[in-house]
Amino acid sequence: MSDIEKIQLFENKKVRTAWDEEKQEWFFSIVDVCGILTNQPTHDRARNYWKVLKNRLVKEGSEVVTKCNRLKLIAEDGKPRFTDVADMATMFRVIESIPSKKAEPIKVWIAQVAAERVNQAIDPERSIDQAVADYRRLGYSEAWINQRIKTIEIRKGLTDEWKRGGVTQEVDFAFLTDLMSKTWSGLTTREYKKYKGLTKENLRDNMTNMELLLNALAEETATELSKQRNPEGLSENAGVAKEGAEVAKSARKEVEKRLGHSVISSEKAIDHIKSPEELPFPDEQKQG
Repeated sequence: MSDIEKIQLFENKKVRTAWDEEKQEWFFSIVDVCGILTNQPTHDRARNYWKVLKNRLVKEGSEVVTKCNRLKLIAEDGKPRFTDVADMATMFRVIESIPSKKAEPIKVWIAQVAAERVNQAIDPERSIDQAVADYRRLGYSEAWINQRIKTIEIRKGLTDEWKRGGVTQEVDFAFLTDLMSKTWSGLTTREYKKYKGLTKENLRDNMTNMELLLNALAEETATELSKQRNPEGLSENAGVAKEGAEVAKSARKEVEKRLGHSVISSEKAIDHIKSPEELPFPDEQKQG
């Protein structure tokens, strides 16, 4: 677990969180969330509520409790103490189990998101429409949005080629993506995100126009090479992916030579779009 630990605000009340660098996940204090949603007057009462709820869930045969973890978070006395935590998905499942008026709006929102996701699976074009709407809501420029949507199409073409070449495991997709990123930019995906000061946020959503263009050049070149050479298996696909990324690396070097500075930027989206105070869900943005 990373030493990155933060206090997030939910309805102006504190929720302790911790970022797991290895899993790339935020973990939330279950006691804190339960206390807020059930209006518990003290931390001890909130802890007791979670204890009762946890026992009920176990008796009902729910798997939620087994998905919870225990981490040391800073307690009220200022000392690190073990407490139950959950990642975002598990936290939502806990909230669904809380009979509370405060929890009801979140439950409604979860149901709406689930329904939208099903509709998008039936009609993939809805996913693109929703992405455009979300980018506009967050304050991205129309030029950036158009370019970002195009890069999504390019990425889809590349992953389709990888699947055609026998690459099907998520871990292999991640390996190939890291290989390409490291080749053209000098940074793996995780290193790139760390350089920009990101955690859960999407890296590409925080790239500059130049970074998006170079990444797209790497992926489009790899896609076209794959169509010509028909690689099979992870090893052959890796060779083609690296070759495509090397084209983007050469382009990056030439651009940097003419500009006189690196085009790999530490800037992120928040540096160019609306401030956190202007966003509809500032706490959500902070948590990634």
